[in-house]
Amino acid sequence: MLKVRALECRRGASLLMSDFNMSLEAGQLIHLQGANGTGKTSLLRIISGLSTQETGKVLWNDVDIRTAREDYSSNLIYIGHQPAIKDDLTVLENLTVSLKLNGVKVDIKRLEEALEVVGLARRKNLPARVLSQGQRRRLSLARLWLDQRPLWILDEPFNALDVQANKLLEERLDQHLVSSGMCILTSHHTPNIDKKLLTEVSLGL
Repeated sequence: MLKVRALECRRGASLLMSDFNMSLEAGQLIHLQGANGTGKTSLLRIISGLSTQETGKVLWNDVDIRTAREDYSSNLIYIGHQPAIKDDLTVLENLTVSLKLNGVKVDIKRLEEALEVVGLARRKNLPARVLSQGQRRRLSLARLWLDQRPLWILDEPFNALDVQANKLLEERLDQHLVSSGMCILTSHHTPNIDKKLLTEVSLGL
């Protein structure tokens, strides 16, 4: 279980949230909503351990993530708003490097299968710089078909995706949750998944 307790977050002199509490359990997706500037990305970065809060705690299985950093990171996939893609590497090389940096080893067959799923198999040997924004997003999300970590933190994963890719990601989210995975995401698009698995949380003081 992931718990956020009495969290306070600031950006410069601006207070984004105060005494914020949230819990996430296996098989649950939390959809963070709020206008631009309400702190959605800041909250995700704090929960992922990339930023620090003013006060409060983020707990993984009741242990502060700053104490359980190694265990926590080994259970976490974080995909930010901007795809972490190297333009000079090929599509296949980008996916390979992303997995290796996160300690995941998969064979070439599985890599190619994941690219096939996200519609990039024919572009696997092209440099990433030629990809459209939607293709870059699909490349960053391809990891979700290869990495079995239980906690996904996704910042605007539906951005730049077409209708078909939206549906593909929603199906993958459903599979993940049914398999006792958990997810926190921000999006202006409400995921079309089983409503029993979905909790909507609005940000804004």
